[in-house]
Amino acid sequence: GAWPGGSAGRRGHDPALHPVAVALVHGGRVLAALAILSKALDHRGERYAACGLSGVVTLEEERRRGHGRCLAVAARETMRRSGADLALFTCDVPLVPFYESSRFEVLPGTVLIGGVPEDPLPSDRFPKAALWLPFTDHARGHAADFCGARIELYPGTIDRLW
Repeated sequence: GAWPGGSAGRRGHDPALHPVAVALVHGGRVLAALAILSKALDHRGERYAACGLSGVVTLEEERRRGHGRCLAVAARETMRRSGADLALFTCDVPLVPFYESSRFEVLPGTVLIGGVPEDPLPSDRFPKAALWLPFTDHARGHAADFCGARIELYPGTIDRLW
């Protein structure tokens, strides 16, 4: 996305999701930034260490120069090295080719359920696509469990849907 116009009222990410900020800085300017959020995910009887991308932004005047892709690839490798089983997140449908070019894969028909169990926020309320990338044999071995699934991510009330 484009750099948000003013974020004074924006709260930070939920500390319970172990946010890691990743930024591309040049000449003292932040050109692009994102956050990696992490949590344990229980899905179909299995537990996974899951990570996702949130708040992926690039300065408007710096778009279409490869900065976002560079950052997404760096984030992908950071998640892989962290010991996560998988990356799992949503994006606006028009951004799917961007994330696919960074090797994330669309999960056809999959809905991520955000929020909390008492106030769920399913991603199919919006024009969103679910993406993932399995990093471990455990996640790859259960890939079929993620396609066309309703996944109860429940990241909380601050980062309602990552």
